[in-house]
Amino acid sequence: MNIPSKVTTGLAATAMVLISQGAAMADPIKIAINEWTGQHISAHFAGALFKELGHDVEFITAGAVPQIAALAEGSLHFQPELWTNNVGDIYPKAIESGDIKVVGGLGLEPQEGWIYPPYMEEMCPGLPAYEALYDCAQAFAAADTFPNGRLITYPADWGTRSADLVELIDLPFKPVPGGSEGAMLAELKSAVTAKQPILMMMWQPHWVFAETEVNWVQWDTPHGDCDEANQKRGEACGFQQASVEKIVSKGFAETYPDAMKLVEQMSLSNEVQNALILEVDQKGREVEEVVAEWMSANADVWQPWIAAAK
Repeated sequence: MNIPSKVTTGLAATAMVLISQGAAMADPIKIAINEWTGQHISAHFAGALFKELGHDVEFITAGAVPQIAALAEGSLHFQPELWTNNVGDIYPKAIESGDIKVVGGLGLEPQEGWIYPPYMEEMCPGLPAYEALYDCAQAFAAADTFPNGRLITYPADWGTRSADLVELIDLPFKPVPGGSEGAMLAELKSAVTAKQPILMMMWQPHWVFAETEVNWVQWDTPHGDCDEANQKRGEACGFQQASVEKIVSKGFAETYPDAMKLVEQMSLSNEVQNALILEVDQKGREVEEVVAEWMSANADVWQPWIAAAK
């Protein structure tokens, strides 16, 4: 049976529309959810952007290492905030094999090291350089550490990186493990309020930087990566810093080409994430709520990404 050309043309046009709609209505984009608030914010930020493109999204809880295998097999599609220092050897192997694709940095600038309140620079001239700590350890001393300074480190079950560094460079400080993240932050806020001495291991992004002014101890510039296990005074690099990458499954670009264009542009700064973490962790608000509020107030930031992805 011959079909009239006009009907054929109409059927073709309808098919193209259905194909186009099918691309937008593909399976939900599955986004990894890890165990910390900042990553939840990045994930829901990405999810809200994908929805602006017309995609459904699904959030899948995944551990730092297992998520790599899930991305490689396609049961996860996108991880907006992968920290390269907590995924082991499986991560570079998956990149090399082509099982996952690194799209680029998210825009966060991870920082891990020792912090102190700015007023301590009057008590310890030479800060932020770590060399100053040799001459003014007593300015950071407590009754149980005198004459050595007191350094609050991560809780004992988080490892001994700060204690190892103190020993390696023979710094006159006594490392004191914090009881918990909450206990560490309570001590920091109490010290700042009373303008008491404090030196503490910390990381960012973190909500505390959205409400408390601190400075970071500065170290010698390493040649290449910081080798934490091999340092000495005069050649002390402190701590190896992580990077934060956007990762997609190998078939993501073909299945979700518009979403891929969006992922390439999507970025998030420490300043923004710190402020949103504060709203969630300290004010008890829902992640979805604070992300939606930020997007409403900052449409000029993300709407160009949507326009370019369509």
